[in-house]
Amino acid sequence: MGELKLMKGNEAIAEAAIRAGVDAYFGYPITPQSEVIEYLMVEKPYETTGMVVLQAESEIAAINMVYGAAASGKKAMTSSSSPGISLKQEGISYMAGAELPCLIANVVRGGPGLGTIQPSQADYFQATKGGGHGDYHMIVLAPASVQEMADFVSKGFDLAFKYRTPVMILSDGLIGQMMEKVILSEHTPRWTDEEIIKLSPWATTGKPASRERNIITSLDLDPYRQEEHNIHLQKKYKEIREKEVEYEEIMCEDAEYLFVAYGSSSRIAQKAIKLGREKGIKAGLLRPITLYPFPSEAIRRLSQQVKGILSLEMSAGQMIEDIRLSVDCEMKVEHFGRMGGVIHSPAEALQALEEKIIGG
Repeated sequence: MGELKLMKGNEAIAEAAIRAGVDAYFGYPITPQSEVIEYLMVEKPYETTGMVVLQAESEIAAINMVYGAAASGKKAMTSSSSPGISLKQEGISYMAGAELPCLIANVVRGGPGLGTIQPSQADYFQATKGGGHGDYHMIVLAPASVQEMADFVSKGFDLAFKYRTPVMILSDGLIGQMMEKVILSEHTPRWTDEEIIKLSPWATTGKPASRERNIITSLDLDPYRQEEHNIHLQKKYKEIREKEVEYEEIMCEDAEYLFVAYGSSSRIAQKAIKLGREKGIKAGLLRPITLYPFPSEAIRRLSQQVKGILSLEMSAGQMIEDIRLSVDCEMKVEHFGRMGGVIHSPAEALQALEEKIIGG
């Protein structure tokens, strides 16, 4: 069993990175995410594991440093909050095009623009629809606890290297700042250069005589070759959608109404369900764990059972579009959310279910 600690969500990501054998973290401080880099600077993992921790001169510099480290087969990561992630979008698109594995954590704050430092979930579109240019996706994991903040670091790297793709942990300022008990995994040694050559034969690790040189780029001026590359990427995304969907069903066995919520909103939904059942309202919750790939089939299956679905989000309504597509717009799907960093209460969520779904 791993070590038990009381930690902030941001601290848990940082400690999990050290224990996961990450080679390099490049970041830049921004609220409510700054504890990630602060924790790493205090712990000085470069003295124990050799992990590089560097505050770059900007978010743009940080993501391009991740590009360089990932191109050499290293486990590289960065973290930021919403405006910083916006600045990283060009680099993320480059990495998706070059098929480079990396981990990106977004501790979402209210927007648009500089907005507020309070929690939000309004970066859903940016994360799941390809916030940068071109036809690309990245795998998006949505933690609902400090434990999952830690667990999704190693899980994210496993998926990133399995599919040679960027992976994002899409959290928010509530989970990033809250403190909970977390069981930390044992330390995993960093890969040796020999292991990188074996595990990542595509990496730019030097050219042995036995193979052609590896070239990492997202540029091809021949449109036909670029189209073939895009077709290859789409096949990869199709495989991800078929194999990597994850979700949790809570009290759905007899549910007549369904909440769909992720991250901190899913915790609020769980309490709303309890309040509803005390009033005789049989509500359940489907919690997407992967936002891309989205659990469309599970929602479609549950739509055959329930009378209506409420999308609970800390936004103006973004995930609701994927829910409606999942049910082919054939049943009642409504949205309730607060914006700008305001967190909805369980009572408000239940009231919205009663007004928009049951009595609507």
